Amino acid sequence: MSLHRLVGSLSKAKLQVPRLTFTRLSSSSVRSSPASSCVPSSSQNNLQDGRPHFPCVDAHAARASRIIASRTSADSEEADTGPEPAYARPNPTSYHRYHHPHPLPLSYSTKPLPSFDIAYETWGTLSPTKDNVILLHTGLSASSHAASTSLNPAPGWWEKFIGPGKALDTNQFFVICTNVLGGCYGSSGPSSIEPETGKPWATRFPILSIFDMVRAQFHLLDHLGVNKLYASVGSSMGGMQSLAAGWLFPERVGKIISISGTARSTPSSIAMRFAQRSVLMSDPNWNKGFYYDGLPPHAGMKLARQIATITYRSGPEWDQRFGRQVRSLPESNTQELGPNRTPALCPDFLIETYLDHQGEQFCLKYDANSLIYISKAMDLFDMTYPSLRALNIKPIPDPSEISQSTQQLHKTSHSKSHPPPVNPPPHLLDLAAGMTPLAHIPTLILGVQSDILFTVEQQREAADALRMAGNNNVSYYELGGVWGHDTFLIDVLNVGSAIRGFLSMSNHDME
Repeated sequence: MSLHRLVGSLSKAKLQVPRLTFTRLSSSSVRSSPASSCVPSSSQNNLQDGRPHFPCVDAHAARASRIIASRTSADSEEADTGPEPAYARPNPTSYHRYHHPHPLPLSYSTKPLPSFDIAYETWGTLSPTKDNVILLHTGLSASSHAASTSLNPAPGWWEKFIGPGKALDTNQFFVICTNVLGGCYGSSGPSSIEPETGKPWATRFPILSIFDMVRAQFHLLDHLGVNKLYASVGSSMGGMQSLAAGWLFPERVGKIISISGTARSTPSSIAMRFAQRSVLMSDPNWNKGFYYDGLPPHAGMKLARQIATITYRSGPEWDQRFGRQVRSLPESNTQELGPNRTPALCPDFLIETYLDHQGEQFCLKYDANSLIYISKAMDLFDMTYPSLRALNIKPIPDPSEISQSTQQLHKTSHSKSHPPPVNPPPHLLDLAAGMTPLAHIPTLILGVQSDILFTVEQQREAADALRMAGNNNVSYYELGGVWGHDTFLIDVLNVGSAIRGFLSMSNHDME
């Protein structure tokens, strides 16, 4: 039985564009952005000291005042708690925390991390033999709260994919999701306390790799007594982790699902993340990472998030969702820019107000240093043989059995096929050599045609490299639709069905 017969009919399904209610991650309601209520340009003609008024710029100062006021209030109530970042943390009672008291070797440092914590949440029931475990890997900024729990009933970032009868069926599987090492939602990261100094690590925290994050997760699995995963599942950066888990622990991973991920970060995605870090690090409040006893770099975080949000969706969706519509103004009876409504230098178009809102609601909810460290780990991810060998981490694959021909590609079924590359990229053989430890792990690679951050060519490349490495159980599925990279959060029907179908297949069905 093939994946094509299980989910192939989905390629004929017409994707429904939702009403304009989606946000990137489920989160609590936030205060409206001052910039989203900018005064019209006619009001800007009321000059103060000969200068116009720009609410979208003044919003940064207003936000800083709110942060200072909230910290002053908090200090008066809990003066002995020490400095705390201004972003929102999940309630520590709503997740579990594993403390690993032993050093963790790191890919890019000769000095190990002395100890670490991993925050995690679980759903479903662990089988007596502990053989029904799915490890769910997150994207860059997600917490362990992928779905609601009794400890935290708020909807999680993958709420519609986890539960009885859903893609990750909790009637069958025991699902574990962690906040990654380097994060700020309960796991050790730059905002954590350094044992030697008693102060936040800040940028003294060591550079991390995706492989370091996965090794930390497997220490948690050891603690829970889980010897082998039923599946390693992840989307976006989580797709990198799912592949890394199979590479590091090929005998402990039963299946791999990589959704909108990659086996090798490309220059285009590196460039986008570099731009975000540059904007963030240019904020004077960043202070080379040592801002935990002062104001966080909230303006830089807001702008970095605006840049990131552009890469999460697609141009066609922006057209369908916003077009060139401008926001409504109480003082104006026109929706058109012209003599009766002079354009403003602050947001006029709905797409501008959307980006402004996304940046505003994120800028105080995530630690800036965590964003810098984790995004850098994504840039460093490269499963080509030379890159892996340079890291000097095990296992180092033997590339001697790699197929030199692309004619052996694409033997397994596709819901949407693509021809072998006419001119394979020069790194494809090195990528196949690097991925030989995954040769015996059934793998689903899922890509999205409208994704501009992790382009569909990257998923095709990963599938091709796995086949060249000798993996005969590679299933490749490609989705249409306009939602871009965020498809894995939105398209419950197609993404969920592909996952459910692949997890339900035995190895015999795949042959």
